Amino acid sequence: MAINYTQIPSPCYVLDEGLLRRNLELIRGVRDEAGIEIIMAFKAFSMWSAFPIVTEYIPRATASSIHEARLAYEEMGAKAHTYSPAYKKEDFPLLLKYSSHITFNSLSQFDQFKADMQAHPEKVSAGLRINPQFSDVKTDLYNPCAPGSRLGIVADALPATLPPQIEGLHFHTLCESSSYDLENTLTAIEERFAPYLKQVKWINMGGGHLMTRTGYDTKHLIDLLKRFREKWQLDIIMEPGSAFAWETGVLVSSVVDVVENSGVKTAILDVSFTAHMPDCLEMPYQPRVVGSQMGAIEGKHIYRLGGNSCLAGDYMEYWSFDNALKPGDKVIFEDMIHYTMVKTTMFNGVPHPAIAIWNDNTGLSIVKEFGYEDYKNRLS
Repeated sequence: MAINYTQIPSPCYVLDEGLLRRNLELIRGVRDEAGIEIIMAFKAFSMWSAFPIVTEYIPRATASSIHEARLAYEEMGAKAHTYSPAYKKEDFPLLLKYSSHITFNSLSQFDQFKADMQAHPEKVSAGLRINPQFSDVKTDLYNPCAPGSRLGIVADALPATLPPQIEGLHFHTLCESSSYDLENTLTAIEERFAPYLKQVKWINMGGGHLMTRTGYDTKHLIDLLKRFREKWQLDIIMEPGSAFAWETGVLVSSVVDVVENSGVKTAILDVSFTAHMPDCLEMPYQPRVVGSQMGAIEGKHIYRLGGNSCLAGDYMEYWSFDNALKPGDKVIFEDMIHYTMVKTTMFNGVPHPAIAIWNDNTGLSIVKEFGYEDYKNRLS
């Protein structure tokens, strides 16, 4: 049963539990068939009210900060695979507590903290992030292998023999990519890092594996991972982010006003692109809207959709509707769960959308609502 939008307050992010479970079943199937470990990346999806659902299928996560590592420890009940571009000395004792693996972005950071790792009473596996200097990602904002990137160590900067405490390598080159993009990356990894693959126990292939997207070749992915694992005798870890929450929910908004300038009609909403859908402006991309078509289509009612902030560029264009929009009409943005809630702000004090879960049997459950105190307490 589809979400009943008449039951949804505006504005509100709504996660569809059935769609989330569909994705989780596919991801678990890939994990089991390929004989690898798949963990969830909080950077794309950290809606912890849904973690009890996630852990039925995938019990562990990756963290990119002290707070994400703590969230995994407290809300998933599991230690995180942790990677950050840099660790602060005052955070490291807690990172050791919350992590099963810690990957370092540089040899200097590893040297700084290797004694802390050795002295820790529980084993924490150490890894290095490598930069294969190759990526199919076209948008530089999301390309971790762009020239001059601060992320990862290039092959020429590594010693011939890795420090004995280093047990793994980590790379991240993809962004909502295919298994064929991963294959190209693995070719570059083998060309540049083959001697190091023989010196470690595990390899973390990072995120960006959009295996739940329609048309993704999961068979090719499974075969690719099996061949690589058998060839190099390595434990493989993958940490997709978008794939978990891909097309699992919506952002429900409402029209507040309709204005016109120079023949351009803008429907002003009770949400903001810059505050509540920042990837639309950063990537950029135009999201789908229920009951509309993208672009200006002759004979339709054509609108920009504008956010309710004072930023001049807080809008996108164009969508075409069968009927004219008026205040009170709902505008539903599709696929607004991954890389959306995690990046929201309270810019301008625009009220933040509520967060809810839709279950086909029990209906809507509001799990979080935001008010003035949430806005006030972010600053002092």
